[in-house]
Amino acid sequence: MSKQQVSDLDDAARRLIEQAKGARRNAHAPYSGFAVGAAVRAAGGNLFLGCNVEISSYGLTMCAERVALFAARATGATEFEAIAVVGPGDDGAPTPPCGACRQVIWDLAPEAVIYLATPAGEVKVRTPEQLLPDPFGPRQLARCEGASAGGSASGATGDAAVPAEDPGDAQ
Repeated sequence: MSKQQVSDLDDAARRLIEQAKGARRNAHAPYSGFAVGAAVRAAGGNLFLGCNVEISSYGLTMCAERVALFAARATGATEFEAIAVVGPGDDGAPTPPCGACRQVIWDLAPEAVIYLATPAGEVKVRTPEQLLPDPFGPRQLARCEGASAGGSASGATGDAAVPAEDPGDAQ
């Protein structure tokens, strides 16, 4: 899929990008100044917004894409049609999602159309597969011997997976 302008898109895509652009204003990026907004459209049309929340310990920072997708899941949304991400851009090119966000998109929204946009209106349209070629996901986990709900991906079982007794129970 190609690079285009927001004005080239249909009304629904333009609205989604505008919502992401608005969410960007709520970003908490006091250290980097790198503000990103995201909007997710679930099946049925509900919209969920996210912005990046930067923490001084960068590992605790949450990206806009994950904030929006997690907010959607928290309300029960499970199918997603589209995701718009608006970041500061790089020499006029839209900001792509980080690796962690690409994986989350793959797991939670594998069929979504993704609009990456700049504040000036340049847009790249992508699929999750284009963002994360050769992904690791449920299919690979299903191949693990012994993998099941509650099991580990390695198929290992044993005492390490058993919760420790509550010390207050030992009397």
